[in-house]
Amino acid sequence: MNKQLTPKERQKVKLDTPTDLGSNATRDISGALNALLADVFALYMKTKNFHWHVSGPHFRGYHLMFDEQGAELFAMTDEIAERVRKIGGTTLHSIGNIARLQRIPDNDADYVDPLDMLAELREDNQALIASMREVHNVCDEENDVATASKLEEWIDQAEKRVWFLFESSRRGDSTGH
Repeated sequence: MNKQLTPKERQKVKLDTPTDLGSNATRDISGALNALLADVFALYMKTKNFHWHVSGPHFRGYHLMFDEQGAELFAMTDEIAERVRKIGGTTLHSIGNIARLQRIPDNDADYVDPLDMLAELREDNQALIASMREVHNVCDEENDVATASKLEEWIDQAEKRVWFLFESSRRGDSTGH
């Protein structure tokens, strides 16, 4: 007869996911992906913040670009978290968990000049690319080709974001910057 577990007992039951990766690989890749996931959430929030608060002569173009980039980042969050689960790891649980792991800094300023928004998002996406390349190296070492393949896709997306942010900043604003 199966014993019914109490809620407290159920919290201690391990989430088992079958994987051919070893426990060290699961630990290392999951840890790297969770830090990456925290960064993607932080960059998503910053991108949406700038989307909501952009102003000036290029409002429409920047507003739409930030919205598109935010949607792309948000879509990545589920894919990253599901990779962690597919290899047998556990993923982020809360905003506090994100805050403890994120390396992309927040921007809580009341006003940010649109050109500074472009520059900050470009730098953050470049930092994200560097982090993704590091995670890719961990995946290569552990022969996790599926995660490495997804990272290549995400790196390509981030490189496109950097390109668009760079080219948009070259237009300058109405004062000729």
